Amino acid sequence: MLDGAEVAKHNSKSSCWIVLDSQVYDITSFLAEHPGGAAILLKHGGADATTEFNKYHSPDYVNDLPKRSHLGIINPATLGQLNAPKSAESKSSASADLNKIPHISLCVSATDFEAPAKAVLSHKAWVYASSSANTGLSLRKNIDDWSLINFRPRVLRNVGDVDMRMSILGHLSELPFYLSPMGTMGMIHSGAEPEMVKGAVRKGIHMVVSTASSKTTEQIMESCIEEQKWLNNASPTCLFFQYYIPVNRERAIALLKKAKAAGYKGIWITVDTPVLGKRTADRQLQAEEALSVGLLDVPPAREPGEENAFAPAFGGRAVPGQLSPHTTWGDLKWIREEWGGPIVLKGIQCAEDAKLALESGCQGILLSNHGGRQIHSAPSALMTLLEIRTYCPEVFGELEIFLDGGVRDGADVLKALCLGATAVGVGRPYLYALAAYGAQGIGRCTDILAEELATAMRLLGITSLDQARPDMVNASRLINEMWRPESPAVRSHL
Repeated sequence: MLDGAEVAKHNSKSSCWIVLDSQVYDITSFLAEHPGGAAILLKHGGADATTEFNKYHSPDYVNDLPKRSHLGIINPATLGQLNAPKSAESKSSASADLNKIPHISLCVSATDFEAPAKAVLSHKAWVYASSSANTGLSLRKNIDDWSLINFRPRVLRNVGDVDMRMSILGHLSELPFYLSPMGTMGMIHSGAEPEMVKGAVRKGIHMVVSTASSKTTEQIMESCIEEQKWLNNASPTCLFFQYYIPVNRERAIALLKKAKAAGYKGIWITVDTPVLGKRTADRQLQAEEALSVGLLDVPPAREPGEENAFAPAFGGRAVPGQLSPHTTWGDLKWIREEWGGPIVLKGIQCAEDAKLALESGCQGILLSNHGGRQIHSAPSALMTLLEIRTYCPEVFGELEIFLDGGVRDGADVLKALCLGATAVGVGRPYLYALAAYGAQGIGRCTDILAEELATAMRLLGITSLDQARPDMVNASRLINEMWRPESPAVRSHL
């Protein structure tokens, strides 16, 4: 056993120890590689970092530390001799004064959750939730393009009863939208991913779970199973797994087997992050944190070819070996063999790749630019959907086509369905709802979007989703902006 007073001495960049669940680790050599930056570790040097750690990382994360990092167990009688963490934040969803945020009934649109979320989240969590790549152009495009699509309503139809049910990869959903994968929900709400799952199960919608979750793959699935038992298995909700492919093949296969054993119904392979986009606000925050603890020699960003160049954890800061820039279409072969179930490619942004996904034996594609967090000037998912309709219409009917990015109204969902989408992912509105109101917020946000969808269906003149057709919308303004292939070689390839 290690003495608390001894551990407390190791609180500098030359020697930094921390305590996690009564275990003592020497993380000095890990300072430069930590996904949250060195500053957050130094602020917990010689202290118990368990609470802060659990906000951002799955318990499995410590297994990635070198074995030599584990120094032993701390003597529980000497815990009082540890340093006090220097990074306790004044605001968090676990301790927020709920009297200072609006009553949930005052949230009547999906955008109404943003202000309450900002009120309860720490600055660091808010930066993670709201940030985007470069100047934010891709994020703005995601939101703005929805307004370029207009409905063409039909009247004098019997629209008394509306059916909004559909299926994703063969699994029934009460609604044609789902919870998009979002990592590190422990920093957004103390209940983390299980709290989000609870809200989803109660509304009968599906959820895609991030590799970079704060809870383990098994814990999140168990929360789903327990909630369904509480509802007497009346909810059709199932969980899918967002898969970041680790550099190490053995680790990649082990992660697949883990998700399969836990009961996830399909994998959504993230294909738009061979390297990390420039998260401007996150970089600014990391620089501020480093300066606050006297780290003037902040190491430069890693080169794209390095194994440590990307990490989905902590808003996308670097985690060693989590994704390789060398992954290719050829890797789908061994993934398909190891997984043996439905595969969706997450991050398709052009018609050519949609066609390749079909030829590669995938079951679905998710049109997405990663919430505007990756490449600067990315196409919106709507733009990509129209491009596929124009140049690769054979994809429709062969693949399930999902899209996400900028959805803020149930009517947006209907526009996508009219243009051929199977279902639509919703991200930030749910994140903000979780931050301010927990599972109740997830339910409220779902009800808002569902009511807007039902109203839009009735006013459009349809009563079921299979009646939604392209001629029910006018997409000419967005089509006029669409990319046109110039050369015969490009046209033949499409």
